[in-house]
Amino acid sequence: MLEIASLRELLAKPKQIVITTHHKPDGDAMGSSLGLYNYLIQKGHHAKVITPSDYPEIFNWMPGNENVIIYPEQTELSNQLIADADIICCLDFNALGRINEMGEFVGKSAAVKLMIDHHLEPQDFDDYRVWDINACASAQLVYRFIVDEMQEPKLINKDVATCLYTGIMTDSGSFRFPTTTAGVHRITADLIDAGAENWRIHQLVYDNSSESRLRFLGHCLTQKLEVFYDYHTALISVTRAELEHYNIVTGDTEGIVNFALSITGIKLAAFIVERPDKVKLSLRSRGDFPANEVCKKYFEGGGHRNAAGGSSTDKLENVVQKFKSILPEYKKLLMQ
Repeated sequence: MLEIASLRELLAKPKQIVITTHHKPDGDAMGSSLGLYNYLIQKGHHAKVITPSDYPEIFNWMPGNENVIIYPEQTELSNQLIADADIICCLDFNALGRINEMGEFVGKSAAVKLMIDHHLEPQDFDDYRVWDINACASAQLVYRFIVDEMQEPKLINKDVATCLYTGIMTDSGSFRFPTTTAGVHRITADLIDAGAENWRIHQLVYDNSSESRLRFLGHCLTQKLEVFYDYHTALISVTRAELEHYNIVTGDTEGIVNFALSITGIKLAAFIVERPDKVKLSLRSRGDFPANEVCKKYFEGGGHRNAAGGSSTDKLENVVQKFKSILPEYKKLLMQ
């Protein structure tokens, strides 16, 4: 592993830098990526953010978003930037498979690779790592990288603060998850002092739904919600046809699983959706229930204990039935 002194020396002069994050980036992925981008350009670096897929339009307002490159739309340019990079920053993911086809090119690159992440079991492809599974968001770790490791707190300007606040806010569930410690609140207070308008960020992210998304949410809650009180579990499953009927776009299904988890007494919630290539699962849990274990063991996925995801190439109805069939195995944990 690279020593911090060597990394500081490397970043002391302008470099060609690529910043990337996981497939279908969420608020933390874009917040941490653009936060780091806005920090690096202040230092004179030639930085580019490349995402492996599109991402929700609700993050298009973030500072620096206009310069983001979406890999499938500009593949040749992206591959050239990766090949020419001196440093590649890998944010909010810890395995090259999470960036799809980009992973092959990043893996082959001779660039120094910096990982900033808070997920379990990191793959050993990086040269320097800021990694903490107890962090509420990768954006929190980007803050730590700038302030503690690079020792440049004065470079957290309004643009950096706005992006990092967005990442922390979204991945902490608006500061309600157990990982939201007193230290996290001190960081967000510092970000507000630096110019992050917390009220405006919340409005832009959470009060910015399309009519079709709201109607789709209503459909999910009235027609698709199943509750299994014997297992303290709730489930919402939707077909590809339903997505098309409501004109659902990237980001519109984000957070729907939390409505199922909000039911009194529910300890495990699942949102299972049929996508064009495979069936995707999002699990959320309370307390000690290991949502990540369920995803890893049965659905080729993983994540955090209380927030995890997986997928399957099987038919939607079979995936739903499989999920239901494993509940007896976890009944003791679910009923605690």
